[in-house]
Amino acid sequence: MREIILDTESTGLDPEKGHRLIEIGCVEFVNRLPTGKVFHTYLNPERDVPEEAFRIHKLSTEFLRDKPLFSEIHKDFLVFLGEDPLVIHNASFDLKFINAELQRMNLPFIPLSRATDTVLLARKKFPGSPANLDALCSRFKINISQRSSQGHGALLDAQLLSRVYIELLGGRQIELSIGKEKEREKESGVFLKNEQTVILPPRPHAPNLEEIEGHRKLCKKIKNPLWNLFNA
Repeated sequence: MREIILDTESTGLDPEKGHRLIEIGCVEFVNRLPTGKVFHTYLNPERDVPEEAFRIHKLSTEFLRDKPLFSEIHKDFLVFLGEDPLVIHNASFDLKFINAELQRMNLPFIPLSRATDTVLLARKKFPGSPANLDALCSRFKINISQRSSQGHGALLDAQLLSRVYIELLGGRQIELSIGKEKEREKESGVFLKNEQTVILPPRPHAPNLEEIEGHRKLCKKIKNPLWNLFNA
């Protein structure tokens, strides 16, 4: 299963008040594990960056002035997303800004139903506790020193969120179970699918004489072998 962990930065809180995207960061997951593939871009918002927003993400008007417009990167962005599920912290906020950009180009919206909101996951798992990214990283002992010193960044936050997401789903137990499943496949010669054993189909050809003779010799060395198909 492929999932995209996504985060954005913007000039403010509401696109209806003229605020725009200034950064998009995405991390690719396959079977709940990072593949190393990312999508990251800064964007020219075609407006100034307010001081209160700059204090959060440290992205200035001057820095963004020569960056591409959303219209120049949207194809690569949408190709990276594909049709796969999204994982977003406070999904309605990020998708509100992305959809505002898509609307400017008369492109289809990304529905909120496509996203898993990790804020909702956190509130369900830890009711009454803070559900912001800093608090969850602290809970799961994830290092956020880079975020503290350099400000919020879309790619950095997506990478942190990918670790938080795994913890919200059960943590390292997921990785261990995947590893155990693969080892069991190697040892038993079967496929394990949804914890159900699926026997491999028989080989399409019969054993040759050398293999049959080897089987008989082996069976003679074992008392009452259950698999003595040749009555040796």
